[in-house]
Amino acid sequence: MHGLSRLGSGSNRSVPSSPPSSPRFRYGRYKSFSGGGGRGEKQWAADRIVFVLISTVFWRKGVLLFAPLLYIAGMLLYMGLLGFDVLNLKNAVVVVHRRSPPGSVYRSPQVFQKLWPSMEAESNASHNAHGWKPCINSIISKTGFSELPKSNGLLIIEANGGLNQQRLSICDAVAVAWLLNATLVIPFFHLNSVWRDSSKFGDIFDEEYFIHALRNHVNVVRELPEDVLQRFDNNISNIVNLRVKGWSSAAHYLQKVLPKLEAMGAVRIAPFSNRLAYSVPSNVQGIRCLSNFQALRFAEPIRTLADKMVERMVKNSSHTGGKYVSVHLRFEMDMVAFSCCEYDGGEEEKHEMDIARERSWRGKFRRRGRVIRPGANRMDGKCPLTPLEVGLMLRGMGFDNNTSVFVAAGNIYKAEKYMAPLKQMFPLLETKDTLATPEELAPFKGHSSRLAALDYTVCLHSEVFVTTQGGNFPHFLIGHRRYLFGGHAKTIKPDKRKLALLFDSPHIRWETFKRQMKDMLRHSDMKGNELKKPSASVYTFPVPDCMCKQTEAASAANGSRSSFE
Repeated sequence: MHGLSRLGSGSNRSVPSSPPSSPRFRYGRYKSFSGGGGRGEKQWAADRIVFVLISTVFWRKGVLLFAPLLYIAGMLLYMGLLGFDVLNLKNAVVVVHRRSPPGSVYRSPQVFQKLWPSMEAESNASHNAHGWKPCINSIISKTGFSELPKSNGLLIIEANGGLNQQRLSICDAVAVAWLLNATLVIPFFHLNSVWRDSSKFGDIFDEEYFIHALRNHVNVVRELPEDVLQRFDNNISNIVNLRVKGWSSAAHYLQKVLPKLEAMGAVRIAPFSNRLAYSVPSNVQGIRCLSNFQALRFAEPIRTLADKMVERMVKNSSHTGGKYVSVHLRFEMDMVAFSCCEYDGGEEEKHEMDIARERSWRGKFRRRGRVIRPGANRMDGKCPLTPLEVGLMLRGMGFDNNTSVFVAAGNIYKAEKYMAPLKQMFPLLETKDTLATPEELAPFKGHSSRLAALDYTVCLHSEVFVTTQGGNFPHFLIGHRRYLFGGHAKTIKPDKRKLALLFDSPHIRWETFKRQMKDMLRHSDMKGNELKKPSASVYTFPVPDCMCKQTEAASAANGSRSSFE
């Protein structure tokens, strides 16, 4: 007999008020009271397995549906747009605090207060490796002439930016002039709205020496010849200005610029910043080396005072054998404003930074769609290190309070406040304003590039150089130090992303902080003698384009340059 069908059997049997349950489930419900449930138990187990599989599939589909939302929420959390709310109870009142992502808030003063008691008796040892020596003359011997061939025309360039941006333009212009067999006119300097320095080439660099050092490779003249000026109605603006794209190849100059130079006899390229690619033929790199490391030297007034400052710094460091640490500190108001980072100055600081941004970069930071995320900038390592943070880093690396430190910087933002802890950690701290007298500095005041040249020279001869923010100053200085000191000169390039996390940990232990800083120091030293990669700058990596490997005998004869002991 079968159970009732869905349509009924037509008998007079009474119809129940609700359909009976399935015989399968009915059997399963009473299987514990029946005697022969083997087959039913197997069927029940199979049903359970199917149910679990189906549930799992639907659960995974649900996760996949929510995965994009989870990803977006995670990114917003990383960027600092979202945060977790933390509830605290104070006197039975609920206080809601917004939690900031790790590394997004300036808490370095709290870290300093925590670690300062543990900083008092540490020292560090360092070393320098050697094995390379300058050999520009042998590298470019094939490019020189006893008498230069007839020039294809005059090349006029305009250099802009600060001291080392100008240096970049000058050296690249020499290379391009050699490539085109052109006569280079001493570069003009553009008055930059940020640097605001009216200095001319001869005010910063030794013009006579520059012309003489290049005489066998590139013809350089101080100004346009009179006959050429007359051809252009005595107006240099009438000379065609070629718009050359940034990082153009040597082939581009030969194919596009040379024909116009030959046809017109004179061409201008303004601005000329970053107009020649890093990767060029080796003979062009050799001319770059010659112009940067040999032909360009500072004007006599700058050299005279800079040498005195180096002598005084060495004398002040007699307890460490004349060795000192130099720090390029980029904490001027313009740099802080441009970074869009926040420190501990509150609303007053924000107001000052808004004014500074508008003064130097009118409207750039107020454009539609521009979003400023100070916390994200800090986590990404884009915030300038404060003097306090530099001091913490150096003390953690093992430089004690007997270390002589030279700080190369412009006008530090709120110097009285921010420099105090650095001086507390390093009492033997000097700047150009303390090394030189007001009378000695007077001719350089108001000329940022000339003052930067003083800083550059003192940093050049330091035992250790610390760069804190990047830019053209360390770009050139690191390479110049490698060139002078056998291919390797000790340089500290901090991992600022890592520092942001450490400085956001007010309860960090001194031993933990030191271990992290020593690791960072070792990593910097390992990268101190890198060879140049094809896409890198010869001004930062002079090996092997400007330098040759020394023999072991030569190395032994020349000795080695020791570091702090």
